[in-house]
Amino acid sequence: MTHFEKLISLEHLYQAHLKAKSGHRHKGEVIRYEVRLMENLIRLREKLLKNQIKTIHYYHFTIYDPKVREIYATNYETRILLHCLCDNYLIPLLSKRLIYDNAACQKGKGTHFALKRFSYFINQYFKRNGYNGYILKCDISKYFDSINHQILKEKLSQVVKEHQVRLLLEMIIDSYHTPDKAGCGLPLGNQTSQWFALFYLDRVDRLIKEQYQIKFYIRYMDDFVMIHQDKQVLSKMWQSIELELEKEQLTLNSKTQITKLTQGVTFLGFRFILKPSGKIIKRMRGQSKIRMNQRVKRVCQDFEQGIISFEQFQSTMMSYKGHLKHGTANRLVQKIQQIYHLHLF
Repeated sequence: MTHFEKLISLEHLYQAHLKAKSGHRHKGEVIRYEVRLMENLIRLREKLLKNQIKTIHYYHFTIYDPKVREIYATNYETRILLHCLCDNYLIPLLSKRLIYDNAACQKGKGTHFALKRFSYFINQYFKRNGYNGYILKCDISKYFDSINHQILKEKLSQVVKEHQVRLLLEMIIDSYHTPDKAGCGLPLGNQTSQWFALFYLDRVDRLIKEQYQIKFYIRYMDDFVMIHQDKQVLSKMWQSIELELEKEQLTLNSKTQITKLTQGVTFLGFRFILKPSGKIIKRMRGQSKIRMNQRVKRVCQDFEQGIISFEQFQSTMMSYKGHLKHGTANRLVQKIQQIYHLHLF
């Protein structure tokens, strides 16, 4: 049995099905697929072995929280395929090549990890250098829409040695492009897109961490920050990042800036400010507070109308509480408790 045959084994496809249906088990397409599950999985495996899947078709919808985004989704069988590829190939292959401080979408990482890690960096910087220092915050313009297919495929070809897997990944990449930009773009909503996006900026991560040896650096997808005591070093770093991004056909947007550590910086919805005493103040941004209030209101309404169960309601509220713990949001918590008569907070 070849490596590709093992990758798309029925056991792996079945496990991918279990993950794909998580949270969607009551949807019609999932129920219909499960009626003849083994037959469908065997047919999917045969199509993959014969290279009969030539493209992927998407349908899209718009979400408005935290901001307006166009989400592109696939049919259920394709989601099984993407889970199988990611869980059994891409994640084991790419995760060991990424730097530790590449914080998004990985096991044990995510928004909360990034917030804690950045707080730790500020704390360590203060212990070594005091509170005089600078932060370079970078943000890439239309990141997912601008990722170049050919460059991404060249990057993957350096690490993906199995020919059939590489052809499959290239087919997935070429199955979508930004509406007004042929040969570019990854669809928001795909698990493969997340991992491609994590990997695409690996050279930038290594430029900062290894070549310039910036210790206090963290990236969450296309949003990254670094701390240094010398403003000129960060200015030079900014120029080097722009040159590296130019090779990747990406650009920084207007949010990119250098600020004093004492003035603070916004990262992942929280404003970080270092006080002369060394205390770190984390405040949720105004727009983030509004969105959180709207989310709580919507979840409360869904629970009252019977759309979600008490367990789902409780789980969602506890996740919101966990997020609010990362910043100084006592007033917001109190307001939510008073308005919605919640005791979960």
